[in-house]
Amino acid sequence: MPNAVHRSEKDEWKFTAQNILTGTGPKMPPLTEEPEDSQISQEKPFSVMGDDGAKHQTGMKLFWIVLALCLSVFLEALDLTIVTTAIPTITDHFHSLQDVGWYGSAYLLTSASLQLLFGRIYSQFTIKWVYLSSIVIFELGSLICGVANRSSIFIIGRAIAGVGSAGIFTGSLVILSQSVRLERRPFFTGIIGSMYGIASVVGPVLGGLFANKLTWRWCFLINLPLGAVAALVIITLLEPTRHSGEQDTKANRLRQCDPFGSVLFIAATVCLLLALQWGGTQHDWNSWRVILLFCSFGILILVFVLVQYIRQECATVPPRIFLQRTVWSSSLFGFCLGGAALSSVYFLPIWFQAVKGVSPVVSGFMMLPILISFALVSVLSGILVTVAGYYTPFMLAGTVFCSFAYGLMSTATPDTSMLTWVGYQILAGAGAGFATNQCLIAVQVVLDTDDIPTGTALVFFFRILGSAIFVSISDCVFTNKLRQLLLINVPSVDPDIILKAGATNFRDVVSLADQPAVLAAYNGAISKTFVVCAVVSAVGIMGALSAEWKSVRASNESSKL
Repeated sequence: MPNAVHRSEKDEWKFTAQNILTGTGPKMPPLTEEPEDSQISQEKPFSVMGDDGAKHQTGMKLFWIVLALCLSVFLEALDLTIVTTAIPTITDHFHSLQDVGWYGSAYLLTSASLQLLFGRIYSQFTIKWVYLSSIVIFELGSLICGVANRSSIFIIGRAIAGVGSAGIFTGSLVILSQSVRLERRPFFTGIIGSMYGIASVVGPVLGGLFANKLTWRWCFLINLPLGAVAALVIITLLEPTRHSGEQDTKANRLRQCDPFGSVLFIAATVCLLLALQWGGTQHDWNSWRVILLFCSFGILILVFVLVQYIRQECATVPPRIFLQRTVWSSSLFGFCLGGAALSSVYFLPIWFQAVKGVSPVVSGFMMLPILISFALVSVLSGILVTVAGYYTPFMLAGTVFCSFAYGLMSTATPDTSMLTWVGYQILAGAGAGFATNQCLIAVQVVLDTDDIPTGTALVFFFRILGSAIFVSISDCVFTNKLRQLLLINVPSVDPDIILKAGATNFRDVVSLADQPAVLAAYNGAISKTFVVCAVVSAVGIMGALSAEWKSVRASNESSKL
């Protein structure tokens, strides 16, 4: 063939950013001789046809599509973090301290409960237009929040933004699966996943800046121009992808989305999340409201499972997908790793504020090591999986690193040096960065193209669910242990007074002589939450061990153990 270049085995493994962007390397030598015609597709400047029938993008077109996906995911992740430092200003503006819990939970309720429905919608309708609809809904919610004149309107806006966010991350990975060859996806998935780490760094800083220097409304209005840019790129460059089921009528496709099963799942998820949100805060764990919510969740989820079994291929989650070995093991893996990771970053700032005595703003800067290492290693792990071809070793390594790091965190004391706690954070962030995205890559390797949206949404839902459940469990462990240690260390002080004062203000209600004992109680209670994180991460190792060892390269190069 003219212009054919014969490369040595060493050259086959060369890895450059240009190779990834253009989709020309690195590759393992083929097991069988390929016809020369198969090399022609590499000469196309903008797209190549994959084995799955999808038109894979290359060059600058791929660059702009990935940039738009990163921007969309960044905005969705930013919406979770930017509001944290702005909440005090928002509650002051609306005089709505009693509503503060709903500012976060309204977003979480809709985002989590609609994950599986969006996965099914992506598998039945044109991906491009479903994704754009998600962005529009998210932008609408942001607009409502930005112009809200009452707390109730603001909460409605948060709920609507959550609806849009439910389709953004899953949709981004689905678009990536249609735009990039399988062996290149780990790299780009790592880039997209790193947006959560970047947003965790930028969000609190921007939120405080907008709230103090401009207006808190910009925390939400900033989404409008940036989201519009992402939508414009998708409209212009992304070609509509047809599913095999799109030959059916719209009515048939709607029935394929399993409306009844979706309603059951949404109701069950809302009951569970409300129980976790209210338990131990607004209501006691043994109150009738919390017990009723847990019972309702149990009944609804059992009926949902029964409906899935009856409907089979027409179910929200066809049983064959969930029962696929790598899918359920990745769901377990994401459930554990997501829960441990969020619990750790939830209690780290409390440790800094209570034990080290720093302000909330300073504690945010002190968390940069874990957040930056997560973002950097997320990208690095994508590169390494692309080169090595296998994701399972990185799942195992990540969970081991996390378990070890959280175990080390549990040994921290008020006298722990900066170098030590920075090292612990870097190890934890690196572990999460190595492992977090691999379960999402795994389902794309083992599932057919039409099943990828459902599998991706399922794994991502379990990651959210694990975060919600284990943050609540860790909070319960922390509160009970703190109360117990306070009764032992400072029996002369009512524990409720210290608990109500909070991590930053307890020094105002405790005498100088009693403060070291209270610090020891806080340190001991928080250390138990890191023990929970370590144990949960260790359980996640079972998910990694259960996943199939399959290559992200071509199917004729993959192996299963």
